[in-house]
Order: sequence, then C-alpha cells, then structure tokens
Amino acid sequence: MIPAVKLSPAAFSVTNQRSKSAFVPSVSILNMKKFASCSLRPLYLTRLDDPHTSELKPRRQLLDFRCAASAADDKESKAEVVPASSEAAQKLKISIYFATWWALNVIFNIYNKKVLNAFPYPWLTSTLSLVCGSAMMLFSWVTCLVEAPKTDLDFWKALFPVAVAHTIGHVAATVSMSKVAVSFTHIIKSAEPAFSVLVSRFILGESFPMPVYLSLLPIIGGCGLAAATELNFNMIGFMGAMISNLAFVFRNIFSKRGMKGKSVSGMNYYACLSIMSLVILTPFAIAMEGPQMWATGWQKALADVGPNVLWWIGAQSVFYHLYNQVSYMSLDQISPLTFSIGNTMKRISVIVSSIIIFRTPVRPVNALGAAIAIFGTFLYSQVRFMDEECLQK
Repeated sequence: MIPAVKLSPAAFSVTNQRSKSAFVPSVSILNMKKFASCSLRPLYLTRLDDPHTSELKPRRQLLDFRCAASAADDKESKAEVVPASSEAAQKLKISIYFATWWALNVIFNIYNKKVLNAFPYPWLTSTLSLVCGSAMMLFSWVTCLVEAPKTDLDFWKALFPVAVAHTIGHVAATVSMSKVAVSFTHIIKSAEPAFSVLVSRFILGESFPMPVYLSLLPIIGGCGLAAATELNFNMIGFMGAMISNLAFVFRNIFSKRGMKGKSVSGMNYYACLSIMSLVILTPFAIAMEGPQMWATGWQKALADVGPNVLWWIGAQSVFYHLYNQVSYMSLDQISPLTFSIGNTMKRISVIVSSIIIFRTPVRPVNALGAAIAIFGTFLYSQVRFMDEECLQK
C-alpha cells in the first residue's frame, strides 16, 4: 500500500501564479487502469488565492490516489519464505513415511515367505492380499474414515491396463518368492530400471543420453553375478522376478499415460487399483490352482505349522496393502527422485533383514553382485534426475 501523501504548502501559495493545468497533469499522468484502489479518503484541492480562478466556478476535483504496485506483483514478495520449523516438520514427515514404508515392506516379505513355505500356493496368496486391501478400503469409505474418490467410467477404463500389469507383476513376484529366497527375488527386482529404459527405447521409441545407458551396466552386471552365484537358484523363481520387473514397468507407463488429469489421491488410487486387480485375478487363481488344491494344502499346513499359519496369512495380507498404500502416499509428498532413492534403500533393508531372519547362506561373490546391482540402481536414479533437470531448463 502506498504511504500517505504530504503536499508542500508552497505549491498553493499566493506567489505561485501557475494556472490550474499545471497541477492537474502532475497527478493525471498516472495510468488509472494499472493501479489498485487505495483505502485513503479522497483529497479535494482547490486554488483559492489564484486571481485567475475568480472567473471560474469554484469546483472541487477528486484526486483518486492509486497504488502502482502491490505485494503480489513484487518479485521479492513472491518468493515464499518457509519458516525453519515448517521445513523441519516436512522433513520429519517424509522421514516417518520412509521409515513406515520400509518397516511394513520388511514385515510383509517375512510373513509372505513364511506363508509360502507352509502353504505354497502363490495364486491364492496373491488373491488374499488383494481381498484384504480391498475390504479395508471399502470399509474406510463406507464409514467415512476416508473420503471416497469421485470416479467415472473413463477413470476405470484408464485404470484397466494399469490393473492388468499390476496383477501380473504381483503374482509373478509371489511365484518367485515361493521358489527362491526373498533376498534373491529382490536382487533381481532391482533390475527394474534396466527394463524401464529398454522398453522405453525399443517399444516407445524414446532416446536417452549416454550416462543413462552406462548406469545400466552395473545393474545388469550385478544381477547377473548374483544369479550365477546363487546357491539355491531356480529358473521359475528367476523368471518370476524378471516378469514382475517387466509388468511393473508397463504398469508405470500405463499409469502415466492414462491417469493424466485424474484427481485421485495416492491412497484412493491404490485402493481402486487393488479392487480392479482382484476382479481380474480371482478367476485365474481358481483356474490355476482351484479349491481342491487349496483344501489339501490347508490341511497339510495346519498339520505342519498349526494355527499360526492363519495368523501369517492375515499379517501377510494386511501388511501387503499397508506398505503399498504408504508408498503411494509417499509419492504424493516427495519428488520422483526421492522416491527412487527410497525404493533402493527399501530393497537393501529387505535383502539384509531376510538374510538375517531366514539365515540364507550367501557367498561373498553373491553379496558383491547384489551390492553392485543396488549401487547401479541408485546411480541410475541420479542420472535420470539430472537428465530431467536439463530438459526442464
């Protein structure tokens, strides 16, 4: 807001013999359309002592003082000054998201492997995970704990290919874990960036700078070294992890293309994805395994493990939904680079914890391959971020 205007008394003295027109332009030169109205009271000025004014009718002229600039238009005022307390609170919030995400993922992988060791039916196990998550979100919507998303037919049409890819990736990863160690599955799944670049290059026709391609070398080399030195290598487990990588790459591509302009929060988006994936997966799970196999396997699991297997199945299903939900909520709060780094660190925590808990035998060269692959994944995320920054500039 412009400050109060103080006019010199000399401007209106008897000795000043300038005509009225000498004063009015000094104010009227302001372009009235470009200024915001000021809250000051109108100022009326008249020349009482000028002898030339005796022939004129006395009249009062309204001088409407207006502000030529405002705080909103000032470049300096546009720069938000974030208080240190708010920045610290945001960092704390992201840290809590990451810690929760990693902890839930570790717990899920542990219980998932326990279930698959006692009840080796990955199609049913994958279905139960989606059933639990869908039921939890439907309950939250009905009870208004979470605001239900506003969707239409176009939303579900765009979500369908995403759900197909998500279903394939979910089942393939579960099949892999039923055949090999959790650590081995996640070492192979760290090669997902390589699949992303290859699919984008040869199917979508996108090109990348040379540093991006070079960052794939440690990923591919590390995964190959880990696979070649795995003590309990299994081809079905290996192929399941590879198919999961490919499916999740297509899931991300379909999600980016189909969900543009759709205003759905991360939590509700994953809930809708789980519901549609459940609808897709259920008939295939029945066809691949079926109630008769499930009943036989259930009796054997109860005989070998006891009622604890029921708790393991419930925990595996709940934690699967929770860790995915938190990951989608985290993506709403952080940049893709931070999310990629967090995903890399998540794999490290899962690999290390599963090796400790299940006492998985690991050769030094196998551990070296895993370390190289994970480092390559981290390097890839850094290079892609720098590439995107250059494109934006």
